[in-house]
Amino acid sequence: MIDLRPFDTLGGADHGWLNARHHFSFSGYQDPARMNWGALRVWNDDVIQPKTGFPPHPHQDMEIITYVLEGAISHQDSLGNQGRTAAGDVQVMSAGSGIRHAEYNLEAEVTRLFQIWIVPTQSGGAPSWGARPFPKGDRAGRFVPLASGVPGDEEALPIRATGRVLGATLRAGETLDYDLAPGRRAYLVPARGSVAVNGVTVGTRDGAAIADEPRLRITALEDAELVMVDTA
Repeated sequence: MIDLRPFDTLGGADHGWLNARHHFSFSGYQDPARMNWGALRVWNDDVIQPKTGFPPHPHQDMEIITYVLEGAISHQDSLGNQGRTAAGDVQVMSAGSGIRHAEYNLEAEVTRLFQIWIVPTQSGGAPSWGARPFPKGDRAGRFVPLASGVPGDEEALPIRATGRVLGATLRAGETLDYDLAPGRRAYLVPARGSVAVNGVTVGTRDGAAIADEPRLRITALEDAELVMVDTA
């Protein structure tokens, strides 16, 4: 089963400084049919104007993964962490028992990013934050774990969930296979380009909610950059 969610059907709002599109119910957008996909709770497609951002606010018991597509986002939190995550980089904040953070686009250009929330397997625990680069060349023709709670994904940023966030790049015409274990769900979004997933065309910034498909055959219809969550 592949439920295609075209970009123009997503919820969201244009706040001027922030143009947000929501793959799942979030803030003022509520759709009972789009509350979550397994443990995946939020996938926001955010465009943040220069010199703006999110002032300090709290989070608790959520794994928050930020995938930067263009520009950069600057982070600071109540643990004293500070960092700048640029295009091609990924950051993870494990909110645990509670953390306050702020995120700003301090650049002279627009920042575009995906923010992904995954429900942790256990509540509480010490909060944490981390970031690292993932060169696109390393993901050519294959999925690379970017953030993961799956044993064996030691190169990925750790999350406290039985899931993984994966990235891949494909040239037009290239095909990539991915095995989805029984009981698992996947959610795939092309950040750029378009692909066919088991024959279903998924365009730029569309979402594909996938279940009961043991093997995914992903063929690039044009050069594509992919982000996918595989979760319980």
